[in-house]
Amino acid sequence: MLFPNEIALTHSRSVQAIIREKILAANHWISFEDYMNLALYAPGLGYYSSGATKLGSAGDFVTAPEISPLFGRTLAQQLMQILRHLAPADILEFGAGSGKLARDILLELEKSDALPGKYYILEVSPDLRQRQQTLLADEAPHLLARVEWLERLPDLFTGVMLANEVLDAMPVHIIRWRDDAVLERGVTWQNDRFTWQDRAIADAELHAAASELTAAINPDNQPVDYVSEINLAALHFMRSLASTLQQGVVLLIDYGFGRSEYYHPQRNQGTLMCHYRHHAHDDPFYLPGLQDITSHVDFSALTQAAENNGLQLLGYTTQAYFLLNCGITGILAQTSAEDIHHYLPQSNQLQKLVSPAEMGELFKAIAFGKNFSGPLRGFNTGDMSRLL
Repeated sequence: MLFPNEIALTHSRSVQAIIREKILAANHWISFEDYMNLALYAPGLGYYSSGATKLGSAGDFVTAPEISPLFGRTLAQQLMQILRHLAPADILEFGAGSGKLARDILLELEKSDALPGKYYILEVSPDLRQRQQTLLADEAPHLLARVEWLERLPDLFTGVMLANEVLDAMPVHIIRWRDDAVLERGVTWQNDRFTWQDRAIADAELHAAASELTAAINPDNQPVDYVSEINLAALHFMRSLASTLQQGVVLLIDYGFGRSEYYHPQRNQGTLMCHYRHHAHDDPFYLPGLQDITSHVDFSALTQAAENNGLQLLGYTTQAYFLLNCGITGILAQTSAEDIHHYLPQSNQLQKLVSPAEMGELFKAIAFGKNFSGPLRGFNTGDMSRLL
């Protein structure tokens, strides 16, 4: 694994100091959710709040829009179908990364005279917001007036709410089921380093969610030692979207599973994963502030929260099925196969997006609607809702 330079190390030490002070002020223990929130989002210092490159070959990981414009162009076909049922309507993208997805969607919608009234971007990272503004100003300047950055959710919204790889970066609680006890795994500071420490769950909502999962994790009521995550932030996010959306669709793409697979007895160490310079590992205490920290999405919990708050499930499938249903092969075919210089790279990119060995099966697409009945093109085949 590549080692950071002295400037980056100094930055990480500053993040470490902030977290350490938080621990000492909180009776020497904070939840992992608090730790993850500080490591990723501490103002000016957290991973998503600082100026370091995060996406692409120079960063720590690559998302689908960074792999290929085919992703955004194909996603635009689904958005076009929804917008035509709702016009006038807007698009609201959460966590827009480098801005490439917004660029690709807007340029593709423009070709079919299907642009939304507004393309809103809600971005918590000031650094990424600046990068998005620069990219769109450079590569789609004639569309920039249609784009507006938000600091918070609007009170009311009609259109499509879109989030690609956003839920996985929301801070999670870590729970440990050990024999008859259900504990929250938190972080303390001992011997000049961060260490794990389990305590009784104090939060009532978290305790209820952990208790509900006990039967799935230990159906035979046998001695067990099992660690996994609960993402309350994602559930709160869904409630907020349901409250704001008046008519339209929430479309989410991320990696994860339904509950039975997420909390499978053999997945006894959870799904927590860290990314640094394109190396994946499972140590969240390594270089805080310099690495991404993620967990997989529990799509069953997400669906339950959505339906409990007035949204209707419109579809759930793999990214591969979603993109194929939306016509990604036809978009590739717009480039002549005889034009090897352009066609071959795009063909390779398509394989990364849909191959089961790459992003095709681990990543899922899920859609919820309010006052919108569908059906949605992206879910015509490959329905997986039985797994929720």
